[in-house]
Amino acid sequence: MKRVILVIVVLVFTLSLKVVSVYAEKKKLVIQGSTTVLPIAQKCAEVFMKKHPEADISVRGGGSGVGIAALIDGICDIADASRPIKDKELKKALEKGIDPVAHVIAMDGIAVIVHPSNPVNEITLTQLKDIYTGKISNWSKLGGKNQKIVVISRDVASGTFECFNKLVLKKERVRPDALLQASNAAVFSVVKRTKGAIGYVGLGYLNSEVKALKVDGVLPSQYTVLKGTYPISRPLFMYTDGKPKGLVKDFIDFVLSKEGQKIVKEEGFVPLK
Repeated sequence: MKRVILVIVVLVFTLSLKVVSVYAEKKKLVIQGSTTVLPIAQKCAEVFMKKHPEADISVRGGGSGVGIAALIDGICDIADASRPIKDKELKKALEKGIDPVAHVIAMDGIAVIVHPSNPVNEITLTQLKDIYTGKISNWSKLGGKNQKIVVISRDVASGTFECFNKLVLKKERVRPDALLQASNAAVFSVVKRTKGAIGYVGLGYLNSEVKALKVDGVLPSQYTVLKGTYPISRPLFMYTDGKPKGLVKDFIDFVLSKEGQKIVKEEGFVPLK
């Protein structure tokens, strides 16, 4: 009887060691940054972990600037960004021994959105700039109702703002009464419940709860971004410290694979192939 009990104890102990060993072998990967890239990173991580149970991937937002800063500080393995790294960020990275390498993982269009009840259907780049810099403050100036325009923009950590600022505002200052939001989802949420609002989000955030405006006569879509006719388009990035290796390489390769690019398309963005 004592021998049987001893054998059971040994088996339980051995099994416990195996379980501990499995958990110890979990490979961790931290991804942080752009809220535009966030849906792509989250879905790709979910599918990747199903294929590779040994992988433990954490995906966080915060904005492109936050992600790049986290990569520089060694807090994350991959920084998601909806704009290229800035010269000052690159300089800081190199000073810390970090070598940021950009991987373009998709294309995107920055969609200009309004409340569905707004009768305005299109806008020019010049009019859009005038709204965001304070020269136009009423929808009647654009053929709409006599209604104040509620301007929704992104905060300074946002890569989407950086691109919007460069492509639309030509780096002019945003009007002081603009309501700054921390994510695409936050902009979308404010616009869908505010009748006089205007905002901008990545393609993957569009649905019937808001209305996307034509910009210079072109609607934002996967087709118009891929064709190059939509005027507010940009690449989406994942940054790594040097040439990716190990789990980081495996994940980047997956995102760029046929299956990963299918996820990009399913999330509403523009695949590279």
